[in-house]
Amino acid sequence: MAIPPKSSSAAVIPTEDRLATRLWFKFRKESMLSLYSPFSLCLASGSLKIDTFRHYIAQDVHFLKAFARAYELSADCADDDDAKLAISELRKGALEELKMHNSFVQEWGSDCVKECPVNSATLKYTEFLLATASGKVEGLKAPGTLATPFEKTKIAAYTLGAMTPCMRLYAFLGKEFQALLESNEHDHPYKKWIENYSSENFQASALQTEDLLDKLSVPLTGEELNIIEKLYHQAMKLEIEFFYSQPLTQPTIAPLTKEHAPELDRLMIFSDFDLTCTVVDSSAILAEIAIVTAPKSDQNQPAGQITRMSSAELRNTWGQLSTQYTEEYEQCIESILPSEKVEFNYETLHKALEQLSDFEKRANSRVVESGVLKGLNLEDIKRAGERLILQDGCVNFFQKITQNKNLNANVHVLSYCWCGDLIRTAFSSGGLDVPNIHANEFSFAESVSTGEIVWKVQSPIDKIQAFDDILQDCSNDRKDLSVYVGDSVGDLLCLVKADIGIVVGSSSSLRRVGSQYGVSFVPLFPGLVKKQKEFAQGRSPRIWKGQSGILYTASSWEDIHAFILGL
Repeated sequence: MAIPPKSSSAAVIPTEDRLATRLWFKFRKESMLSLYSPFSLCLASGSLKIDTFRHYIAQDVHFLKAFARAYELSADCADDDDAKLAISELRKGALEELKMHNSFVQEWGSDCVKECPVNSATLKYTEFLLATASGKVEGLKAPGTLATPFEKTKIAAYTLGAMTPCMRLYAFLGKEFQALLESNEHDHPYKKWIENYSSENFQASALQTEDLLDKLSVPLTGEELNIIEKLYHQAMKLEIEFFYSQPLTQPTIAPLTKEHAPELDRLMIFSDFDLTCTVVDSSAILAEIAIVTAPKSDQNQPAGQITRMSSAELRNTWGQLSTQYTEEYEQCIESILPSEKVEFNYETLHKALEQLSDFEKRANSRVVESGVLKGLNLEDIKRAGERLILQDGCVNFFQKITQNKNLNANVHVLSYCWCGDLIRTAFSSGGLDVPNIHANEFSFAESVSTGEIVWKVQSPIDKIQAFDDILQDCSNDRKDLSVYVGDSVGDLLCLVKADIGIVVGSSSSLRRVGSQYGVSFVPLFPGLVKKQKEFAQGRSPRIWKGQSGILYTASSWEDIHAFILGL
């Protein structure tokens, strides 16, 4: 359901200060849900059943007719000759696309448009679009009462706000799918469709549509721009509904929970915390609390309280500890790397990371012995936890998992964090209760830290031991599927042992160590497309299997959400 390309010799490069670009990035979650939909995965892999594609084309015809009509109405509202011309060209493109659909119909020898009635998702979008183009927008005067050309121009801007997401989404999907076409892949049944939407002409057409939206939006007020944002978001949500409404008769590997049967299956979700869920490492937060709340060098400390370093001494000591840790960590990583890449073997990797575990424990002992963690107030830690910034989409993902009563799922957070209270407060402040936090704990005396830590998870070996123990303690009445999300070398053993290991972030040390020990890092969506193709061909009897040596990389929690939960 997209408008065909309009020829252009030059494409405008999108920039983040443009309205259309800002909205596209803001609603990235919606684009990921469309990308990871069962329909998209099957189409990209070439395994989509032809009857499903015919149904899709039939619905697309209804979309294109609505697009053509919406362009006609918006052109009547535009008071600028250039804008009228641009809209007119886009309308011609929609009509040309309808002609192309006729060629599909002739090729198949049946009129799928007549055979497939309009489905509810298609109807929702077309009615929404035509209502917008007719001026039926909340906060806007009725079309017949619009007194000035400028007031009428708002309708054109609003209409483009409802149409631009479709253009950008299809340009995005086309490029994503095209990147997965192998150079010698001539028998992909939907190659023509992919090439159309990934073409330079279509990409330019999407940019031109965004340009037009930006131009028409320039004179609008903040309130009117908010209306465009709402229309854009609504259009994106209707696009998602459209993709998920396509009738698939074939099994798919995503969403992961699609084939989940609570009475038979159990989904085990494991996640690291620092830099996987958070934007900043928790040790830096605890250091800042210690420094900010420490007495100044010229202050007398009350009798009977735990003696603390001054803020200046603390800052200096933290700096030394941090520098020493970074230098020795790099040395340790270098020491465990084999001189040449080796074939993946879990036991070999485990033995190598035992050395890193020894290093982590020595580093932690230095922190405790330095006394820098003495005297932190529990309430200060909790306040810091409430303000801790979590990765976009992280809390929403865990909420969806824990609140879904039809999903038999357990969530466990495994973390090196020195203070479990910080983790619990960070999640609870976002309205999320994660009962299974496996982390270290500060020792407190009357809500003030003594400087000692109750160690539970200090190293890769501790993490994998906790991971194994949790799975071992599960009852045998269900089949477990484990997913681990992590970002560092400390997560590597858990990542490769889980049925599905997902890497977030850009840790170079994780990739260096993993690669040298034979671990492959595969972008999530391309990996799923390959899996879907193998699944359709019957070459993958067990879809997900731990210790395969393959990890999937995700650019955000939105990708993870789309893959595991879907819509």
